[in-house]
Amino acid sequence: MDKRFWIIVGVIAALFIGIIYVNGHKKDNQSGSGGTVSNHVKGKLDSKVTLVEYGDFQCPVCGGYYPIISQVMGKYQDKVKFQFRNLPLSQVHQHAFAAARAAEAASEQGKFWQMYDALYANQSTWSSASSPTAYFKQYASQIGLDSKKYEAAFASDTVNKIINADINEFKKTGDPMATPTFYLNGKKLDLAKLSGSGQPSVESFSQYIDAELKATGQQ
Repeated sequence: MDKRFWIIVGVIAALFIGIIYVNGHKKDNQSGSGGTVSNHVKGKLDSKVTLVEYGDFQCPVCGGYYPIISQVMGKYQDKVKFQFRNLPLSQVHQHAFAAARAAEAASEQGKFWQMYDALYANQSTWSSASSPTAYFKQYASQIGLDSKKYEAAFASDTVNKIINADINEFKKTGDPMATPTFYLNGKKLDLAKLSGSGQPSVESFSQYIDAELKATGQQ
């Protein structure tokens, strides 16, 4: 993973261009407002420790973090609540909003996390396509979704409203709009420290999580 991670980190500068431009998302992607924020959670749902990821399914750095986050979820599934919220940087990643719609459409059938896995595991395939919707339909079929219900949800204004609500919720933090962004019990984690050894690792996340578990009396 070393080589892959550092190759994708090379594009991180492009992500910061999104900080300048992302305030104006493409209109065809962002119809609808006034929705309720998403509630994609797993792990120990009544935990006093919550790790929130604001992510972009097309973001290559998010893709680099994906296998690490999956391992962290596995390690702390009985201790920590994990939550994902959408932050598609549409001006940088042209298919990011559509991918978020695919995930939200899957969520309507109770399979958000399965689509989350499919999108990140196959990121290099669909993100380079001129139109990724055929791939999204393929993943929907593979995870057992009702195709008609999925397609209706994908095209609905409902999923757009949820995604936009997540974006607006992030804006309330006042932090630069960049992905991935992680919050542990409301405190933003420093990506530079998480990858201080050269790449992100389970151990780097564990240092923060273990400290928070201890502080909240859960360790």
